Order: sequence, then C-alpha cells, then structure tokens
Amino acid sequence: MSTAIPIIENPLRNLGYETDEILSEGGFGAVFARAGVGKTSLLVQLALNIMLRQKGVLHISLSDPVKKISLWYKEVFQHLSTQNGVAQTQPLWEAILPYRFIMTLKVDGFSVPRLEERLKDLTEQNILSPRMIILDGLPFDDSVRATLVDLKSLVEKQAMHIWFTIRTHRHEALGADGLPTQLADANDLFDTIIELRPEGEKIHVINLKGGLETTHQARLQMDPSNMLMKK
Repeated sequence: MSTAIPIIENPLRNLGYETDEILSEGGFGAVFARAGVGKTSLLVQLALNIMLRQKGVLHISLSDPVKKISLWYKEVFQHLSTQNGVAQTQPLWEAILPYRFIMTLKVDGFSVPRLEERLKDLTEQNILSPRMIILDGLPFDDSVRATLVDLKSLVEKQAMHIWFTIRTHRHEALGADGLPTQLADANDLFDTIIELRPEGEKIHVINLKGGLETTHQARLQMDPSNMLMKK
C-alpha cells in the first residue's frame, strides 16, 4: 500500500482533539468502564485508524488470548468497512495487518523491563516499530504508579504513545475530581481520560480529561449493536 487509506476518521476527534492520533509522543490515554461496555472495542477502532495510516500498533492483552483479540479487530474492521461503503475489504485488510502485533502476557508476568526487551526484539527483527501501544488489563492498584512512571519513560524514549483500559464496577463513584478512583495517585501522568457510561440502550462517551473541550457531558455515543462510535 503506497499511500495511507484512512477509511475512518478517529472518532475521538469529535471530542475536541486537534490530531487524529489524539495523543502526542510519550502521551498516556485511558478508557474506563465496567466489564463488557466496550473499552477494547473503542481502542481497536483507534488502533485501526493508526494502522490505516501505515503506523505500527502493539496490542498487549493481560487477560484475553491472541485469537480473541484478532477476532475483535476483524469484526470491527468489517463493521467500519460496511459503515464507510468499502467494497473490496480483503486487500485492504491484508495490507494493514503488518502494522499490528498482538502480544499476550500474564498479569504477574508483565514488567516494564520485559516489555522493553520484547520491543527491542520486534524492532531489531524488523517485525514492527510501534507508534501506539494498547495495554489492556493492567491492574490499577495501589502500586501501579511506579509501573506507570517507568512506562512513561519508555514511551517517551521510543516516541510512542500508550492507551490503557481501566475496569470499574457498577455503582462505583468517581473521585472528588470527577476521575476514576483508580487514577487517584496517577492522574497527573495522563493526558486523556475517556469514560464509557451505559444508560439504558445507550453507551455515552464522555471526555473527562484532555482535548480542547474537556467536559463531563456526553458528546458521542457507541452503538451497542456493533460497538462503533456515532455522534
């Protein structure tokens, strides 16, 4: 593929962000919601946007197997292609696959030095030079700040950005600052924080930090039938 074929605009642009990548080099972003609401689906949409611009995505799952993550990408890609009227999807799909690498690790086996070692393997073997990392399933407990500080240093050094998923629980209140309590000790490290808030048949997408128009009001929704973004 000689030129990028962006069949989708990054959906978060509608939340007041200036660039399609949303995060700058070294940037941290988080998507939080309770289980099954669409955190991974949203991040897969962001990843596909990066892949269509011929930039690498490293998707690290600490909970799901490679086969399940691969299926997410394929299904979201097909939904986006249908939504955007793309007829010949297979050649495009095959063209963007080299820009994605899925890595699964056990939670207790994850560490920043290990990640740095795996990144070195990918780049030195010319398999992938990631622009974006998705870290899905990292426990945001009392000790997470030290890990996040080390990750911040790594992605800044490597000129990448990283998105995290944060799992919350039903009826769990936000902190006094309007942000998830899991980020109470690490809020300063994050440039962008997005909440997915289900309400009846709707899933509201709320920008809690970052962008030009940070607001606690819903500006976007996810369609529960296909988990795609809509205004």
